[in-house]
Amino acid sequence: MRLFSFKLLVILSLVVSIQGCTALKSLYSGDSDSSKNECADWKDYESKDDEDDCVDWDANKFRSQAKKAVDGGNYEKAIKVYEALEARFPFGPDSSQTQLDIAYAYYKNSDPESAIAAADRFIKMNPRNPNVDYAYYLKGLVNYNRDIGFTQRFIPTDASQRDPGNARNAYDIFAELVRKYPDSKYAPDSRKRMVALKNNLAMHEVHVARYYMKRKAYVAAANRASYVVEKYQRTTAVPYALQVMQEAYAKLDMPEQAKDAENVYKLNFPNGPPVPEYENATVSHKVWDFIGLEK
Repeated sequence: MRLFSFKLLVILSLVVSIQGCTALKSLYSGDSDSSKNECADWKDYESKDDEDDCVDWDANKFRSQAKKAVDGGNYEKAIKVYEALEARFPFGPDSSQTQLDIAYAYYKNSDPESAIAAADRFIKMNPRNPNVDYAYYLKGLVNYNRDIGFTQRFIPTDASQRDPGNARNAYDIFAELVRKYPDSKYAPDSRKRMVALKNNLAMHEVHVARYYMKRKAYVAAANRASYVVEKYQRTTAVPYALQVMQEAYAKLDMPEQAKDAENVYKLNFPNGPPVPEYENATVSHKVWDFIGLEK
């Protein structure tokens, strides 16, 4: 009985050893299913031959194929190639650049969450990388363009009437970029975008104040407009905020405050607002506001 048990144990050990060797062979063999399947995700996109059979590719081949996909506007394929590159060569000399490239591909593929996550990962893992300023800039761009969908591409709308959350995020990211890397080549464009974002954020507050006026919440309207004048000086929204203050204080039977707002308006804007509320107003703008789809 003991002899039988010993033989059974030896047989089982041999079986386990054989299975283990098979597993290792499949893991390291260039002909393994896992290696072949690494290319399967993108092989059906456009390849009619073995061009995308990536089993024997080196890092440069992966990168060139990904760039080819990006240049051709096939960002979904580019993402898959970059992901395979990261999996195959996670510690290569250009691994940090791959992280930036995949973040950009996500951005162009209209996947803002993945783009921001990839940029954040790059910043966390490469805080001293010379391209870290681009990671911040890309995050700002993602939030800056996040609300631009089908409607705004074809019907001009007022961005200041939408939820300002993404605009605030974009402003904060651009501000961080300018503060940390004032000499970055992306700093000048970031500053320009910050001006536009600040104007939109200020006009959003004016829209909220006008909403309070329609609801006859005159105290809230006056406070919101006063906030614009104090916190968003030198923006295009200030004259419109002063107009709201005049009307709100008049409704509240506070003539002195209404007169003060009027005097400030006349002193600073004798010819009216220097920038029209819609600098390039179109029929679409007016129809959009009349319908009120963004409110």
